Amino acid sequence: MFTSVSTPSGPVPAEAPTWNRQRGSQMPSHRYRDVYSRVEVPLSERDWPRRRITHAPLWVPVDLRDGNQALPEPMDPARKRRFFELMVAMGYKEIEVGYPSASQTDFDFVRLLASTDIAPEDVTIVVFTPARRDLIERTVESVRGIRNPVVVHMYTATAPTWRDVVLGRTAEDLKRMILAGAQDVLHFAGSMPNVRFEFSPEVFNLTEPDFVLDVCDAVTTAWDATPDRPVILNLPATVEVATPNVYADQIEYMHKNLARRDSVVLSVHPHNDRGTGIACAELAVLAGAQRVEGCIFGNGERTGNVDLATLALNLHAQGVDPMIDFSDIDEVRRTVEYCNQIEVHSRHPYVGDLVHTAFSGTHQDAIKKGFAEHRARAVADGRDEREIEWRVPYLPLDPADIGRSYDAVIRVNSQSGKGGIAYLLETEYGIELPRRLQIDFARHVQRRTDDAGTEVSPAELWSMFSGAYLDDGDVTLQGYEVDGNSRTTVTVRIGGVDHVSTHDEVGPVEAVAAALAALNRPVDVLDLHQGSVRSGNDSDALTVVEFRTADGTGWSAGLDRSVLTATLKAVARAAGVGIGRQEPASVRPVVSSAASSA
Repeated sequence: MFTSVSTPSGPVPAEAPTWNRQRGSQMPSHRYRDVYSRVEVPLSERDWPRRRITHAPLWVPVDLRDGNQALPEPMDPARKRRFFELMVAMGYKEIEVGYPSASQTDFDFVRLLASTDIAPEDVTIVVFTPARRDLIERTVESVRGIRNPVVVHMYTATAPTWRDVVLGRTAEDLKRMILAGAQDVLHFAGSMPNVRFEFSPEVFNLTEPDFVLDVCDAVTTAWDATPDRPVILNLPATVEVATPNVYADQIEYMHKNLARRDSVVLSVHPHNDRGTGIACAELAVLAGAQRVEGCIFGNGERTGNVDLATLALNLHAQGVDPMIDFSDIDEVRRTVEYCNQIEVHSRHPYVGDLVHTAFSGTHQDAIKKGFAEHRARAVADGRDEREIEWRVPYLPLDPADIGRSYDAVIRVNSQSGKGGIAYLLETEYGIELPRRLQIDFARHVQRRTDDAGTEVSPAELWSMFSGAYLDDGDVTLQGYEVDGNSRTTVTVRIGGVDHVSTHDEVGPVEAVAAALAALNRPVDVLDLHQGSVRSGNDSDALTVVEFRTADGTGWSAGLDRSVLTATLKAVARAAGVGIGRQEPASVRPVVSSAASSA
């Protein structure tokens, strides 16, 4: 069937255990070298595995520069401005705004910041430039007159392959070129009191540790880094090539060996080629990084930059203030999607449409019980539900924290179970189903979803519930009257014929049961539950009864503005419907105390 797929047919490795029968594939993996043969990682003793993240690093969104370069259609000025204003509103205090020497649009946007007050005075503006004199000069011109703190960010690729293939320079030549660029930055911007400097040895993670350390120390010396005017050293994983622990080792090596360490802000800029950009950033912070560059939802070249929203909300879910506001994450997403013209995936961590949604029956049951326990604990503590510890299974954070309602937490399809079905009926209609009825109704829903293969909405669930338990059979209650002398008159219709009977010294439920028995439609009420559909003045009473007839046990329901009428309708209906399921013979037919008191 899959003619283009080459099923692995090589030998099973001799050392493979008996339970692993994977075979060698035809993938040309021999063409690639592992990271340890490409770059030395000299760290032998590690501190980062013993550390914990206890506070947020400085987040620096690069959506307007790095993210913008990755768009099929780069942002126009209006979209750039809207994105910038979103970042400010969210609380970002350092923002890379563009590559002013690369395009007139970027240059003009930086000049907009100089001529308007859209950048609050405590927001640092970062501009990006290669280590080339004419481009550095234009970059500095773009920020002239900006009242905010400014960072001029200079970069050069340093890894051997880039030196040999792209730049055509030896390591010594490249160092001289970088230092010449550093002197040009000083020449054009050194006298500006509000300007600091940043250097990125691009492809740091594939550069020899001693070479990149030597270059970085030379740059901080050239820029005379001090604690009052620190230099940012940004160490990118420009292309991910190793497991995250390797990047953490590389960052810790720099952290421990940099000169002027107290005058350096150690920054990282992970990409996501291996899908581990988040892990790289988190381990890098453990290893000594103080600043993280990335994009809000991870947009960037190839598989993207590191995702700042996920990083921040990972901290939030561990009890650490992310220092950025995500209380309306859908508004953030709408803005980012508008500016980037790229949709956020439905399974994207935290912000995707389906990330808080459970279809699986076991998940739904756990979530339903978790919500119930959460509400009960809040009541017991006398506190608001938003104030107490969150520990609902399968939901690492409360969706309400990021502006999400609970409406889409549980949705029903063929993978769902009784817990999810019961949760939707309770949240949408206020109906609390007893457990045995949950099991019975779940079978009805399962048949429908198996046949249709589609998701079922709450309205469809209610329609299915009505069809299974509320729609009339051939027995209906036409009326009843209770006088003050414990006498009940009942009218039931069977097969279109009305039957009237009077019953003394019994409650209305027993009177209906007696009337049905006399008409050869005996019903024993095993259990009875009363509630309502929705709430408020417009609510209807809903009664569900578990019953036994000669054919077995089943469930019936009645709906009316009157609780008593709803109950009597449910009992009458039970005599006229088919049995949906059989109960064990050991269940004895009795009239419950709840029924007797109705």
